Amino acid sequence: MSHTTLQKKKLVARISRLKGQMEAVERALEAERPCGEILQLLASIRGALTGLTGEVLDDHLREHVLNAADDAARAEAVEEISEVLRTYLR
Repeated sequence: MSHTTLQKKKLVARISRLKGQMEAVERALEAERPCGEILQLLASIRGALTGLTGEVLDDHLREHVLNAADDAARAEAVEEISEVLRTYLR
């Protein structure tokens, strides 16, 4: 069973909070709130998304790299992480 399946409830809860944060930004824009408030909301979203990404990445490393079934599976997992990091760091 995949680590995302095992952690599904917790991960989905984090996504729900992110959706709520995005909606708060939309409401703030609609209400013409000061840009400082909007920037703070956006910074919170970025932090929450980074935390979620870190959690999934950590679980991926532990399950698919550290506990890989064999060297081929480990190499594939490392390649997946490498591709994600290249995209993330752009």
